[in-house]
This record gives sequence, C-alpha cells and structure tokens, in this order.
Amino acid sequence: MRDLVVILAVVLLVFGAKKLRTLGSDLGAAVKGFRKAMAEPQAERRPEQLTSGRPDAEFPEQTAARERSERGGA
Repeated sequence: MRDLVVILAVVLLVFGAKKLRTLGSDLGAAVKGFRKAMAEPQAERRPEQLTSGRPDAEFPEQTAARERSERGGA
C-alpha cells in the first residue's frame, strides 16, 4: 500500500493535477465510446471510410499480366 502511495505522489509531481484530471476524463470518454461501439449491433456498423466507390488503382504491369492470362498466354 505504501508503494502505491509513493508511485501516485511521483506521478502527481511529474504530470501535475490538471494534466491528470484531463487524462482521466479523456480515458473515461474513450472507455464510454468503446462500450457504446461494442453494444451496437453488427449490422448497424458501417465502414464508411473503407468504401469510397472508386475502383482500385491499376498498374500497367498488372493490367498486361491479367490480359495475357485471360488470353491463355501466361
């Protein structure tokens, strides 16, 4: 128990009371967001950033290799 008090005192001296309060509230908000996301049904989650609607980039080497394999001349 004494070790824990010493560690907390050192942390308080290093970071300061205001920084620890901010850190605690940020950590609480992160945990709250995580719990909310875990409680949400899987069907409602959409990876909006992953689906851009644009086709993937094609490189000339890949296009030529694909055309050769489609013609049967690997």
